[in-house]
Order: sequence, then structure tokens, then C-alpha cells
Amino acid sequence: MSGESTVNVMTVAVLGGTGKEGSGLALRWARSGYRVVIGSREAERAAAKADELNEQLGDSVIVGTSNVDAAAQADLVVLSVPYAAHQAILESVKDAVQGKILVDVTVPLLPPNIRTVNVPEGKAAVLEAQALLGEGVRVVAAFQNISFNHLKNLEHAIDSDVLVCGDDADAKQEVARLVEAIDGMRAIDAGPLANAVAAEALTPVLMYINKRYKSPGAGIRITGLG
Repeated sequence: MSGESTVNVMTVAVLGGTGKEGSGLALRWARSGYRVVIGSREAERAAAKADELNEQLGDSVIVGTSNVDAAAQADLVVLSVPYAAHQAILESVKDAVQGKILVDVTVPLLPPNIRTVNVPEGKAAVLEAQALLGEGVRVVAAFQNISFNHLKNLEHAIDSDVLVCGDDADAKQEVARLVEAIDGMRAIDAGPLANAVAAEALTPVLMYINKRYKSPGAGIRITGLG
């Protein structure tokens, strides 16, 4: 499915949108026609990153503000932050995300051993997010295994599947549309939110593979689906 020309009216907030992964996703979705707001703990930093991305796109379609304001403006919220900041940012936006879908991209990497799987106390970052935010937020896991190197190159179709885990079928379907709005990506329903333990654990494995084989960004494909 090629989605780079799709017109969308949904507003997507990318919290942690000044980072490599978050800004790459924001760039792709803005190009696909989504309204995109990037958030940061510092609104000025988010605004500066939005200007940088708009220059790359050749259009002023991305705006930047604080994490809380970005979450409040959005129909759907994406969280892409280092694990060390995960809990604090979730607590800061808890009220603003009630009634919404939150897509958690966070991987519980444990520096300096970022190429070794780390299972956190809550089993997965997304499970910790759901526990913290409560039943009023539909948390979905996705995009953990996509390299920012591919996202930033707009001429590059991303040859990767995206595992989508969640406990709400409608929320997973909405996130699948976000996945397939990006050229080359295919959404794979990977089951309940608990299965995100495996998706998160794949990231350090892929990072190890990247280093071992000098790859700019290994991805995954699920075979045998027809």
C-alpha cells in the first residue's frame, strides 16, 4: 500500500518528536497528509524542529509545542522517547490523553548495553504505559523495529513490517492505517498488548545485527501470509 499521497484529517501528536525516531515518523505522516504536532518538554525546541522538518518538506505543515499542548490538540498520540523519560512524560500528559489512542514506540533499552535485551519490571514499556494511564486510554504498541535512517530519507520506501499489539481491535485498526500511510510498510496484527514484550525485545537484537553486519537499519518481514 502506498500512502504518501493519502489525504488525512486526523491530527497526530508525536511526543518526543525532536528525537530521531519521532521526527522521522512526523516527517512521513506530514507528507502523507496528516496534521502533525510534535511535542517536547521545551516548546521552543519543538518549534525549532518543526521548522527544520517543514524546510525538508517544502511546506509549513508541522507545528511544534510542549508535550502537554501537543497531546491536547491531537486525535491520536504517539510516544517516542528514551525509556529513562518514559514514566515522567506519561505522568505529565495523563490527563490530556484520556479518551484517546496512545501509540507507544518506546523500547526499554538499558545503556550502555543497548544491544542486549532488557525486560523492565512491568514486562514491557507499553504495559507500564497502560497501567499508568488507566482504562481511559487505549495503548497500542507499534514502530519499535523501524530504523530512523529509513524514515528520514523521503525517497526511500521502507521495506519493513510493523508489529501492532493492543487489546482494542478498533485502536489497532486505526494504528494499522498510520503504518500503511508510509510507503513500504505493512501492518501486522501481532495480538494483545502483552505480546509487545517480543516486539520491544526485537529492537536491541536488530541493533546488534546492524552493528555486526554494518547495516544502516535492519528491519523485519513476516513471511507466509500470502
